[in-house]
Amino acid sequence: MVNEKAEKSGLPENWQQLTPSQKRRYRLDKFMAAENVHFVSERAKQNYRTRAQRLVDVYNVQEPDRVPVILQLSDIALSAAGIDGATAMREYEKTVQACNAFNENYAEELENYAGPGAFPSKVMELLDYKLYAWPGHGIPESTTGMQYVEGEYMTADEYDDLILDPSDFWMRKYLPRVFGTLAPFHLLTPLTDIQENVHIGNFGVLSNPDMIDSLLKLVEVGKEYQRINAILGPQRAAGAAHGFPMAATTFAKAPFDVLGDTLRGTTGIMKDMFRRPDKVLKAMDVIADLMIATVKNSPRYKDILMIGYPLHKGADGWMSQKQFDTFYWPPLKKVMDAFIEEGFMQRLFAEGGYESRLDKVDQFSRGDVLWYFDKTDMALAKKHLGKNCCIMGNVPSSLLMTGTPEAVKEHCRKLIETCGEGGGYILSPGAVGTSVKIDNLRAMIDAAKEYGVYSR
Repeated sequence: MVNEKAEKSGLPENWQQLTPSQKRRYRLDKFMAAENVHFVSERAKQNYRTRAQRLVDVYNVQEPDRVPVILQLSDIALSAAGIDGATAMREYEKTVQACNAFNENYAEELENYAGPGAFPSKVMELLDYKLYAWPGHGIPESTTGMQYVEGEYMTADEYDDLILDPSDFWMRKYLPRVFGTLAPFHLLTPLTDIQENVHIGNFGVLSNPDMIDSLLKLVEVGKEYQRINAILGPQRAAGAAHGFPMAATTFAKAPFDVLGDTLRGTTGIMKDMFRRPDKVLKAMDVIADLMIATVKNSPRYKDILMIGYPLHKGADGWMSQKQFDTFYWPPLKKVMDAFIEEGFMQRLFAEGGYESRLDKVDQFSRGDVLWYFDKTDMALAKKHLGKNCCIMGNVPSSLLMTGTPEAVKEHCRKLIETCGEGGGYILSPGAVGTSVKIDNLRAMIDAAKEYGVYSR
């Protein structure tokens, strides 16, 4: 019998009968095939295949032709063009021009492609977004990053509301707090209240002047996204078309980080682990299920290769090992296990140091997980995870910004010698720098070509 769900989504008919490793192989083969990519030249096509094969080998924890190098170039491209963060977030044409100019000069040499990645400030302004400050809105226009605004966006007595009906909690409580434009949404009744014709009157709240203003602002948001898509849309496939493979990645978070970052805030979640641990665990279980369902129901489901997680509050020193084992790791692993079952690779950006966690997290099959390390000791990472996991990092941004090419090359040599044996290592900065010297990026590429070649 034909699997109607698989057929509709473009997946093989026997998708549900495949093992997780077979599903991952399918996704990696799609990444390699690049069937919908319109290459600008035959050379670009060949370069894509060479670079993609190199990455696939490393993802599978095997030796490629040589160590690959992944650079984050968007901010560097903007700096090279003299464009500040505020301009990049408002004038999308200038962002595209800056990236195109940078790529024309450096992409082939650096073996990486810069793509526009700025968040749209007009959209955030229209929504009156309160969760972040951005260039020209709370922080200087000259910066290119954003700053999280710590707060208690869910109160301690609202755990039951979140657990009972997370969508309703999000719509009528959380969103009105983090988007000033959506503040009138607290006037809405639960959508599940609308069951019969007598409940049509529930829509009467839309007559509220503040609600009308809110809805009109949302129309403006939609028009701004039309403008964004018209300008940035054609750029999204440009990297692959020029021979630079970019794995389709979707975003996820550790459920603890959703509670600790997005909802309760640092102070709140630290207290909650002691005062209401059962509520914390139950809420994270609900959040994990929501995260899993969101990705599984994504219209991009068949094209996604990786799930990317920025790990915030699980780092060394933030919580005890017992707390990590109780609160942080189990719900995160639940999410990861569900995605691995669907053939998605897991890309964990371990911000800060993770030395104390390494012997606890090697719980997956070979090739399922890529660990991207910021400040973790890479010798320890290789020792604990190198057999089953691809590892990536951690050239210090400070070194790339202030060091000499000689110092960068030497640092990269040591990383390659430490982590490269047997494959499964990607040379990369530990974090994104904005004033990085081009010569230092060249030194990273030179180091990979000189010290990272495998004999075959």
